[in-house]
Amino acid sequence: MDLRRKISYQWQLFLPLTLTLWVVILGMGYLQFHNEAELRREKIREQLDLVNARVIAAYEKDLNPDDFLDFVARYYIENPLYDKIRISLFTDGVLTKAYGRPITLTDAEKAGDYSGMGATTSEGDYFYRQPHHSADGRVVVCTILPYNKTVSMAATPSARIMYIVIAIGLAVTVLSFFSTRYFGRNIKILRTIAERAASDPNFIPAMDYPHDELGDISRQIIHMYNERSQAMCRIKREHNVAMHAIEEKARAKRQLTNNINHELRTPIGVIKGYLDTILDNPDMDDASRTHFLMKAREHVNRLVNLIADVSAITRLEEGGNMISTEELDFHDTVYTLASDIEESGSLGNMTFNFDVPFDCKIQGNYNLLTGMVLNLLKNAAAYSKGTECNLTCTGEDENFYYFLFRDNGTGVGEEHLPHIFERFYRIDSGRSRKAGGTGLGLPIVQNTVLAHGGKITVENCPDGGLGFRFSLPRYKGR
Repeated sequence: MDLRRKISYQWQLFLPLTLTLWVVILGMGYLQFHNEAELRREKIREQLDLVNARVIAAYEKDLNPDDFLDFVARYYIENPLYDKIRISLFTDGVLTKAYGRPITLTDAEKAGDYSGMGATTSEGDYFYRQPHHSADGRVVVCTILPYNKTVSMAATPSARIMYIVIAIGLAVTVLSFFSTRYFGRNIKILRTIAERAASDPNFIPAMDYPHDELGDISRQIIHMYNERSQAMCRIKREHNVAMHAIEEKARAKRQLTNNINHELRTPIGVIKGYLDTILDNPDMDDASRTHFLMKAREHVNRLVNLIADVSAITRLEEGGNMISTEELDFHDTVYTLASDIEESGSLGNMTFNFDVPFDCKIQGNYNLLTGMVLNLLKNAAAYSKGTECNLTCTGEDENFYYFLFRDNGTGVGEEHLPHIFERFYRIDSGRSRKAGGTGLGLPIVQNTVLAHGGKITVENCPDGGLGFRFSLPRYKGR
């Protein structure tokens, strides 16, 4: 941990801010002290200049300046600041009046050259020395205030300025402390959130912020962070779902391809075996040759049916939402199919009954729905071991008709029900192949119902047999 991390955020703000404020306050205090000292010194100089000016004014008004000098002497002697004052009056270069030790003027001062005079210093012999001349040059008055401790204290500003500066500095320091603690707390919160967010993807910030502008900014930042985190989570979930769907689709395609290869291999192998037997035995009798050719034709038909079913289920899965539909009377469709089956005898000993209301108008595709019902009938005839199957309309609402297709056979084991609609799934694979099934009939049924926007489920009926419940959409007009 570096030094900046060891020092709290408050002190990182407090120390530079306080140092800067103290520099400003001390600078202003020094300037005020200097100005106050100059003001005090100027006030003393004005008092002494006033003495000189009043003496010269008395002379120019033909008054006796001695009277004024006597008054000044009495007045200033009583004042501790001016009790050492020295005043000398010169007329025509001759000392005529003096209070305190007489002042000796230089020839330059007598001539009116004051260069270097009147300096205020703590190192010289006097605080003030400035001769004044009358207009006619005959009278010169010079006042000197020697520099001593009393004068020094009078010319020095009161310590009150220093106390005020210190008080202001302390007040500013306290204010800075609480202000930086306030700002430091928010900065620390934001820094903590940034560090936690960078190291913990599941971090959800939930902290208390002050109810002011800085707190509003902090809450807005957290709100944006939470929205971004939620958006990232949604994107991640959607990505995972999409990837899972892609993987499932790829897996299903691989499985379908493997199943198709497996299903194709059997009839092709059998066909090849029969043909090889016929070709390898040119002297075979006509009855045996005919038998082998009939068996080969059966497997060719099975192969054709398998390819047709694969093509159908592929079209339904890849373009199920794009099938063309029209107004269809499902009663007439089932009636026509039942008549054809009865005439052809394709169900063998099984009978087919239906109870579909007249004028049962659905939005559907004739060929797909005919193939769906035919697959249900063939599946019942081949595997149910029953004698009868029924298609019944069980209800309707404003969107769908609901149907039940069932047989009176033995049904299937409950463990098989979840897999009934899987491609190439067979409850008894040996018997299924002997019956000529491709293993795609029921998946085609399911995909046909889903392509029309309905749903389908399978169940064992309580009184025996297997039942398929499905829904088809009502025709609502254009």
